[in-house]
Amino acid sequence: CRDYLSVVLSGDKSGRLMKYDTASKQVTVLLKNLTFPNGVALSKDGSFVLLAETTSCRILRYWIKTSKAGALEVFAQLQGFPDNIKRSPRGGYWVGINSKREKLSELLFSYPWIGKVLLKLPLDITKFQAALAEYRGGGLAVRLSENGEIVEVFEDRDGNRLKSISEVMEKDGKLWIGSIDLPFAGRYKT
Repeated sequence: CRDYLSVVLSGDKSGRLMKYDTASKQVTVLLKNLTFPNGVALSKDGSFVLLAETTSCRILRYWIKTSKAGALEVFAQLQGFPDNIKRSPRGGYWVGINSKREKLSELLFSYPWIGKVLLKLPLDITKFQAALAEYRGGGLAVRLSENGEIVEVFEDRDGNRLKSISEVMEKDGKLWIGSIDLPFAGRYKT
């Protein structure tokens, strides 16, 4: 969605996590009122699903099996906006961070009315975001442990190649990195 900034700035809470039953062909809403849910990963044993909630900069864990089934908890609070999440073959999960959370975004999320006013102004919000990306530096991704702790960080510190990271997939000792802002994928050895 190229209009993701509008969703984030407006404070939209219409996100849902849904389950589709292939046998009955029925859809069940498991969670409502999410702030820009953006990527899911099933645990290796199938007992829970992790969900990247972009606007709140966190990863949520929704239990689907065990005695905790139906429970929701914060798995990890991040210093940036998670864009997708994938299991790592070395254990844990890779999370692409679209951008770091800064003082400006803290202000916007503390007072959602500011974002709504910005959206009504006659300015191209995507150009505004592109200008901020120049200031922010490079892309960021983190690998979380099975308990939600950061165990590895990938960062393009100079920002010459990856302004934002949308997705990270690890395969055969390499990180395959995608961005919604770039027309190519990056590949890095782990």
